[in-house]
Amino acid sequence: MATLRLQQVNKSYAPGLPDTLKNIELAIESGEFLILVGPSGCGKSTLMNCIAGLETISGGAILLDGVDITEQSPKQRDIAMVFQSYALYPTMSVRDNIAFGLKIRKLPQQQIDAEVERVAKLLQIEHLLKRKPGQLSGGQQQRVAMGRALARRPKIYLFDEPLSNLDAKLRVEMRTEIKLMHQRLKTTTVYVTHDQIEAMTLGDKVAVMKDGIIQQFGTPQQIYNDPANQFVASFIGSPPMNFIPLTLRQHDGQAWAVLESDLGSCELPLGQWSTECQQPLLLGVRPEQIQLASEPALQSLRASVAVTEPTGPDTLVLITLNQRQVCVRVAPDQAPAVGASLSVQFDPSRLLLFNASSGERVYLANAVSNPSAVKQSRAC
Repeated sequence: MATLRLQQVNKSYAPGLPDTLKNIELAIESGEFLILVGPSGCGKSTLMNCIAGLETISGGAILLDGVDITEQSPKQRDIAMVFQSYALYPTMSVRDNIAFGLKIRKLPQQQIDAEVERVAKLLQIEHLLKRKPGQLSGGQQQRVAMGRALARRPKIYLFDEPLSNLDAKLRVEMRTEIKLMHQRLKTTTVYVTHDQIEAMTLGDKVAVMKDGIIQQFGTPQQIYNDPANQFVASFIGSPPMNFIPLTLRQHDGQAWAVLESDLGSCELPLGQWSTECQQPLLLGVRPEQIQLASEPALQSLRASVAVTEPTGPDTLVLITLNQRQVCVRVAPDQAPAVGASLSVQFDPSRLLLFNASSGERVYLANAVSNPSAVKQSRAC
């Protein structure tokens, strides 16, 4: 196991071009599983290649266990990488693919055989050792690619979108396999993906990237519950967070959010009135944080149902608030029919505010922080 530190890492491919990576700062503790997540072109694979030594950085430093490896070649870094394309040798057997790196290091044959058997048992591919990659399914090829990395016993594992070529069912199975493997081995791991479900389920820590910049770094729950900006809030979560344009009103020095539907309106307490309240704001609320209300209730608002989308374990109901389509997640047996009305209510302590222009979080002084404050708010 090893620690990894990235200090002010920059990457530019040519003078005059925008930096692909911009002042990347990351600290990964020994045994942690870090997810680099973001949309295509955000720089996450470039950052992975820089850690592996496949690309040079333009500035900053990369430290492995406190040792600066910035100028070291890939083979000097003691890092193993699993590629999206698997990168298996088609003419070699599974056994020889797994053993290849060990043979290059000129380990004794007895040690190589023992390591191959250990890895094959760990990944449950003992019965495939004599086959060629062309005789394997996508999931089996992925296991072989992982086995080749595991056999080296490196300080750090790097995974570059390893599941993107698999079908949905197999992705779920392999995701579980990777998590179980990490729990057994406790090896420091960096994993690149564009899939936010993988990010939330696999990572101890998550770094959300956009345009070569880390937008937020923290645990999955921190990023989900306390996003730094509108991009993070919208990228993490399925279905994504609702963003509702706001009109604010001031009552006794407090800011109140006005919500209007086709069937009524209500006001929600947000916090102390300030200059922040005078700019265009968006109210952020996740679909599962909008609750069905039994009338009469504080913070309840009636609205007509435009669309229902059954997903199996729950049903997504679409209504319109402040002329914006809003998604509400409900239990299947609670889902109303299209055209019917339903009453929803909000917990002010779970509501987030964002600057409508910049997307940055907005924090109001004395913001509502507990459900008991609901009792003091205006009935709808």
